[in-house]
Amino acid sequence: MISQKAKYALRALVSLAQAPKGEPVFISDIAEQQSIPKKFLEQILLDLKRHGILISRRGKFGGYQLLKDPAEITFGSILRIVDGPLAPLPCLSKIAYRRCDDCKSEGNCEIRRIFAEVTEATRNVLDNRTIADAIGGVHPISADEEPDLASVA
Repeated sequence: MISQKAKYALRALVSLAQAPKGEPVFISDIAEQQSIPKKFLEQILLDLKRHGILISRRGKFGGYQLLKDPAEITFGSILRIVDGPLAPLPCLSKIAYRRCDDCKSEGNCEIRRIFAEVTEATRNVLDNRTIADAIGGVHPISADEEPDLASVA
């Protein structure tokens, strides 16, 4: 499950990607449009700026803009910035690998083998889907086909 912070970061990036090209957007406008607490959004945007995703300008005509093209900003990269590794087990992480404390042999670990498939599938989707995909309306499930979440809870 992604954190609320990651969800806000992605929503803010979608908002910035939808803004007219070259026009900075005020934090307050993003916060209002996306229903994100302004103080929390400030922290998120500063973090994304430090990672080279955004730029900002001060003053009357200031605000935030995307530094990268929306087609270059993957969901996976943003989730790694905000939440850290995507892998559910430390022994599967590419950016924070650590052998599991109770592991005798990674090569023979039945649990690792199954979660390796999950991790690879997750990476494949998140590292190949971008903010541009999100605003382009590309969605494999139509509103009529969405699962009944109450039945799976």
